[in-house]
Amino acid sequence: MEEAVELRVGFVGAGRMAGGLGRGLLRAGKVPASSILASAPSDKNLAAWRESGCRTTHCNLEVLQESTLVFLATKPHVLPGVLQEIRPAVGSHHVVVSLVAGVTLQTLQRLLPVGTKVLRLMPNLPCVVQAGAMVFARGSSAGDGEAALLKNLLSSCGLCEEVLESHIDIHTGLSGSGVAYVYLFAEALAEGAVKMGMPGGLASRIAAQTLLGAAKMMLETGEHPAKLRGDVCTPGGTTIHALHQLEKGALRATVMDAVEVATNRARDMAKD
Repeated sequence: MEEAVELRVGFVGAGRMAGGLGRGLLRAGKVPASSILASAPSDKNLAAWRESGCRTTHCNLEVLQESTLVFLATKPHVLPGVLQEIRPAVGSHHVVVSLVAGVTLQTLQRLLPVGTKVLRLMPNLPCVVQAGAMVFARGSSAGDGEAALLKNLLSSCGLCEEVLESHIDIHTGLSGSGVAYVYLFAEALAEGAVKMGMPGGLASRIAAQTLLGAAKMMLETGEHPAKLRGDVCTPGGTTIHALHQLEKGALRATVMDAVEVATNRARDMAKD
């Protein structure tokens, strides 16, 4: 995709999520490091960008001047001031993509010049290993071209879907925070094996591969997880006995509750 290679990409904010997305783009080879410019108020987060070959600055306006696709990746409480600062430099050639949790498209459009092509993106941390799950929604001035550009660019970092804006907070509860639920489950799987006598390192590797394999089967077969789960169970076998224990512990209801409370917290952040 030649246009992506020639694209000049800027990050206003250079923290963990921006870094994960930036490294994902670099690993996928869609954007050369020399075409990425990241800004932050201090050098704390910029060193890692420089090590990757990206350019860095302390000036947010420079990012706008040097880039056409600009990712906003600041803390939520910082964003209004940053938008006020960069507003004079935002032009019709810019595509502005916000990664900031809890800031709606309506707010972004109100704080940026009328007609700005703005989209709202919610990635998750596995973007850094090109296995992320990302959703985005477009503002009123962003067209099919901007949506296609973002999807084509970020699909190299994992699954990337366009959604209704109302689904973004749900995605946060499901996938943004959900990565941590999976790590907790993986830890518990491995610890169960350690309890039964397996070395810890081996148990962790097998737990990780088990999760990876199960996820790949869901994506590649398109089967409902209940169908795949049933395929593993044999009458009177080990799996159905283990699943009975998980049901006794209300695993399913607890995970559903976790997604609900994280989604509600994301919605609350939008009101703060």
